[in-house]
Amino acid sequence: MIEDIYPADWPETRGVYSPAKKIDLGNAYLIYVSGQQVDKNEANEAVTDDVEEQTELVFQALEKTLKAADASMDDVVKAQIFLTDMKDFLKVSAIRDEWFKNSKPVSTLVEVNAMTRKGAKIEIEVTAVVKKQQ
Repeated sequence: MIEDIYPADWPETRGVYSPAKKIDLGNAYLIYVSGQQVDKNEANEAVTDDVEEQTELVFQALEKTLKAADASMDDVVKAQIFLTDMKDFLKVSAIRDEWFKNSKPVSTLVEVNAMTRKGAKIEIEVTAVVKKQQ
């Protein structure tokens, strides 16, 4: 079974996608969370231009989405991080390490040319696995 996950108060999506998918594997659930960027204003611009603030807000959105799927940041097994400027790596990495101190997921971090939201400097997507209670 595959379940679409929509956290409470989730904004309307642009395009056809789900914030997350929860897949029943029998003894565990596999959860894919779509890439998260910082919130936007009415002009589709990032609400802050500070990469550290953006990173914290993105991790909060990931946490909220995982919670809606009955998971947590501790269940994350893979993270993919996209930055518009590799000079921000150390700032983002320090925040990332705090959020993933228990899960220590495999990770990819790459620099990209731009984000879909004007002024967004970071996007993160994650995959989590939650073992079913026996």
